[in-house]
Amino acid sequence: MATGDLPGKRHKLKVLLKTGLHKMTNVEVLKERRTRPQQPATRTGATNSRSHDRVAADLQIALIVELDADGAFLMRELQRLRYTVRHFWPVPAQIPENFDVVYCTLVEDLPRRIPWLPGEPATALVLVDKGRDALNLKLIHNCAAHGLIHFPATARSTISSLTMAREHFLYEQRLRGRIEKLDESLRTVRTVERAKSIVMQVKRVSEEEAFNHLRNQAMERRVTIGAVANAIIDSHELLG
Repeated sequence: MATGDLPGKRHKLKVLLKTGLHKMTNVEVLKERRTRPQQPATRTGATNSRSHDRVAADLQIALIVELDADGAFLMRELQRLRYTVRHFWPVPAQIPENFDVVYCTLVEDLPRRIPWLPGEPATALVLVDKGRDALNLKLIHNCAAHGLIHFPATARSTISSLTMAREHFLYEQRLRGRIEKLDESLRTVRTVERAKSIVMQVKRVSEEEAFNHLRNQAMERRVTIGAVANAIIDSHELLG
């Protein structure tokens, strides 16, 4: 064997050894992946529950029930979920408004004890039915509550009634916000129409020209067209 061929053969031998080791390593990795025990998947429900607990820890809850066995259980469940709970008994003459959620025993004159107007609740209201008498559906309707829980309560019914009541209340708030914006838009449209007619009479211009005048005035003063319209109406009324 020629001495000059030795370096080349040694180089080829090194390449073959590296290739073989690389293939063996890949095979070992594949075997490890196949034999490795799979980690249990995270339970979405548990994660959501923990997230809900973190959010719900800020909730202030008024509990207006008699602290018998059922009432005490409900209070323990709410406290176990890390809510801040304040107990009231008997039912106060006026339902407190400075809470995020109010659990209140269903009594005959409860609608008169609710301080807010129907459709404009100050807090989420959950009615508590003791489960002793027949349900008074008319009374429940008149209370306009966001949820209802029956005694004896369970852990599941407690968290369900609270979540549904809270979501219902927040949904109502969003709807009221949209309605208020729509009402404001309608008022602005009426005001602009009235201001347009004044401009048309005073300047003897067309409807389009009157609107352009209002818009230009609003752009120059960097205010809304509704503000310009209000100013024109007020000035016109002052001048008679």
